[in-house]
Amino acid sequence: MACRRPVAVHGALCVACWNGIDFIERPFCERLGVPLAIDLGAGALSPKAFADPPAFGRARAVMRFDGEGRQLMHRLKYGDRPDLAPAMAKWMVRASRDVLVDADVIVPIPLHWTRMLRRRFNQAAELGRALSCETGIDFAPEVLVRVKATRPQVGLTAAERGSNLQGALKITESGRAAISGRRVVLVDDVLTTGSTLNAAARALQRAGAVSVDAIVAAVVANRP
Repeated sequence: MACRRPVAVHGALCVACWNGIDFIERPFCERLGVPLAIDLGAGALSPKAFADPPAFGRARAVMRFDGEGRQLMHRLKYGDRPDLAPAMAKWMVRASRDVLVDADVIVPIPLHWTRMLRRRFNQAAELGRALSCETGIDFAPEVLVRVKATRPQVGLTAAERGSNLQGALKITESGRAAISGRRVVLVDDVLTTGSTLNAAARALQRAGAVSVDAIVAAVVANRP
């Protein structure tokens, strides 16, 4: 999946790549899913979650966005490898069972149509679809649309990311019926500052979602 060396099973990693991925285990922040240096007990929060609580309830992530994990995510996102999504979805299930047990519907973060034309597929939607196949939870890719072609978020500060996303995400009319009164799980590839997930969560809550949690394949997290 990462280095392209031959392995015995499709959708697997070689030993070196597996050891090069920093999979997230407890202890981690219950709100942001980022790993914690020490175990603070049940309900532990990171300093960022205390200082700037997210609009969504809980986030869960499979791995840190560095090393082999970064390479793997870049293969999915920029390397025209949507075939990686099913294997990643299996990891996402294991990393987020406590979130998925309460979920009614999976909603992916959308791409603007201009970016969709260039990339040909939405990596968040591929992950969400595969996650739905693994769990049987409803998949609703039509709920959110990106109505503004935002600048790439890479390199922007948290404030710039929030401004960049202002008014960018909207709920469709059919999407309101799909999420009203239901518990929603947002799916994206990488959680950086949380600006995109926050904007999506607020839109879903205004449209009547009972709760909004998030699952991502990777999270940007500082090492202790």
